[in-house]
Amino acid sequence: MTLKRITKLDTALFYWFNRYSTTGNLAVLKSIRMISRTGDGHLYIFLGALLFCLDNSHGVLFFYTALMAYALEVPIYLFLKQCFKRKRPSASLINFTAHITPSDKFSLPSGHTAAAFLMATIISSFYPTYSIFAFSWASLVGLSRILLGVHFPSDVIIGATLGISIASISMFILA
Repeated sequence: MTLKRITKLDTALFYWFNRYSTTGNLAVLKSIRMISRTGDGHLYIFLGALLFCLDNSHGVLFFYTALMAYALEVPIYLFLKQCFKRKRPSASLINFTAHITPSDKFSLPSGHTAAAFLMATIISSFYPTYSIFAFSWASLVGLSRILLGVHFPSDVIIGATLGISIASISMFILA
């Protein structure tokens, strides 16, 4: 598949997803924003600190694994953003306005999605009972970024891949 066909498919999928968030229903949009905000980073710090203090069997290792993973993920994510320099949907599509103002001008990869899938992967490894919940939540964070109009679907897929990969590498190193 050529890059042009991938971009065309990515744009079509973006518009398909976005038709659900442009209905004018403010309650739905508010819910999408709230889901997206859970991927801002505060939840990760809270969860890591909570488990560090309360879980004597896995909490400390969970905390250090997550800390190492984010220490690896953030610079790689920033490096990839600068390498690809892919414009966000609102900057590359005609007559499209995002529902939120993104933190930077580049979209590939999705940092919120990378961080969410990184956390979901680590949660799944340490607390397998919560795997379905963790990956469902991470998927909703990724979907919210598309519905808010700040990422194309491929940005989210690559972000998820980055997060899972970095978490896996971190767990391998600390195992």
